[in-house]
Amino acid sequence: MTTNSTDDILLDVRGLDVDVLTPEGPRRVVHSLELTLRRRGTLGIVGESGSGKSMTATAVMGILPETAIASGKVLYRGRDLLSLPARERRAMAGREMGFVFQEPMSALHPTKTIGAQMAAPLRLHLGLTRRQARARSAELLDLVGIPPSRGVLDAYVHQLSGGMRQRVMIAMSISCEPALLIADEPTTALDATIQKQILDLLADLREELGLSVLLISHDLGLVSRYTDDVVVMLDGHAMESGPTDRVVSAPESGYTRGLLEASPRLGHSPDRLPVIDKSRFTKAVQ
Repeated sequence: MTTNSTDDILLDVRGLDVDVLTPEGPRRVVHSLELTLRRRGTLGIVGESGSGKSMTATAVMGILPETAIASGKVLYRGRDLLSLPARERRAMAGREMGFVFQEPMSALHPTKTIGAQMAAPLRLHLGLTRRQARARSAELLDLVGIPPSRGVLDAYVHQLSGGMRQRVMIAMSISCEPALLIADEPTTALDATIQKQILDLLADLREELGLSVLLISHDLGLVSRYTDDVVVMLDGHAMESGPTDRVVSAPESGYTRGLLEASPRLGHSPDRLPVIDKSRFTKAVQ
């Protein structure tokens, strides 16, 4: 990873292991992961489905399912989050970290208005009144490109387009003015034009609000355009990490090269993209 001074580091993950409890016993899904995210920096975690990238993000946020256990160190502003009581950690994460889920239809409540859902964290974490929370919600929607005239505060999630739902999720994720924004596959199921708009919006918000961004994706080509550093994961292991431009231009891992070759490019139909033989690389990390 890029060399940073201690004061420049916002998030420092050291030796992170995540075990999932199964009927056959614990199964490790993240192995001794190391990553560093500097203040106002952007870090990408890239890998195929099942690589452990989303499990890493939920471990950082403290929202792992009850069947998963994390160990190691997750240092946020120098404090080890894994050592905090669960209640304190949830409160800290809600205030200090924002999370953009990959599927807003599942993350947003279907029977509550957008305004009510946006107001909840503002009232809980910032102590705003109902009126203040609604006004702030309108400001946040405007900030992410949804003007008040669209009437989104009084709408329900099923009434919004995919792009608007994701903009609402982003507005909610930054509502408590976090220092860290975690975006887990934020452009899933969106067409290419809307994908670019959402990622450009995240980049603009990072600059405007001074955020640090952890961007999770299966697409290394996409991540390369929006991050300073990157970690490439396979089956819970970090296969390669470093400055994004170096990893993309001169990858050291054959698996990273495979991801780059498998990234969709203009003129390539999906059925002609190369297939990565993961077994070649999985054996090397076991």
